[in-house]
Amino acid sequence: MAAQTNWRDLKARVDNRLSRYFCATPFKLDNRQPIVSFTFDDFPESAASVGAPILDQYGAKATFYVSGGEIDKWSGRWQGARADTVVEMHRRGHEIACHTFSHVRTTDLDSARLADEIEKNRRYLLGLDPSIRIENFAYPYGLGSVWRKTQLAKTFQSSRSIIPGVNHGTVDLHYLRSTPLVNLHIDRDGVDRAFDELVATCGWLIFYGHDVAAEPSPFGCTPDLLRHALDAAARRNVAVMTVAGALRAAGL
Repeated sequence: MAAQTNWRDLKARVDNRLSRYFCATPFKLDNRQPIVSFTFDDFPESAASVGAPILDQYGAKATFYVSGGEIDKWSGRWQGARADTVVEMHRRGHEIACHTFSHVRTTDLDSARLADEIEKNRRYLLGLDPSIRIENFAYPYGLGSVWRKTQLAKTFQSSRSIIPGVNHGTVDLHYLRSTPLVNLHIDRDGVDRAFDELVATCGWLIFYGHDVAAEPSPFGCTPDLLRHALDAAARRNVAVMTVAGALRAAGL
């Protein structure tokens, strides 16, 4: 069993590496000003209860990548958002976007199983509110799949990775870069450096995280770090947009 798991993990890493370079969906960003997007994976309840009020103070909206099968469940590290929280965030203008329904890696799925995961998530989210528009995807665990990229491109406008960096110039829409807004991986100086690169390139910076808490999980951030990033955007006149909004602003 351990050998099988190790083989799957090795295959996933190789698949993710290949997906950085092959089966691209090239798109030239045409935004007129630098843009930052704040995204939250797996949708912990605290991303809404703690994170959203901070975003509100700056008039900012975020993108929440949802796995329907994880709603209102304990993940082992955080409490998943309630179904009514998903609806509330949508109705307040935040973007509800897609993971796989079961939060399974795309590297572990063939085309039929990925289609089933996406359809389950679509039905679940539209069952909560038929006005939710499911336009964008993020790879669970950040692992892209070169074999599934073309399939995802037929369903979503974009797919987001967790390879850090600023998106600028011609990008691969189905391997967008994103930078961790995670206390274990970035501090205030790191946030400021990311914004400096963003302004210098007039690009699109995507932050990703999970929970927002005074003592976050290893995958989350404190309210202070989130507030610092929003302050950094405000000081530099960087527009804060959802992923869908940023793509529209960039000419998609």
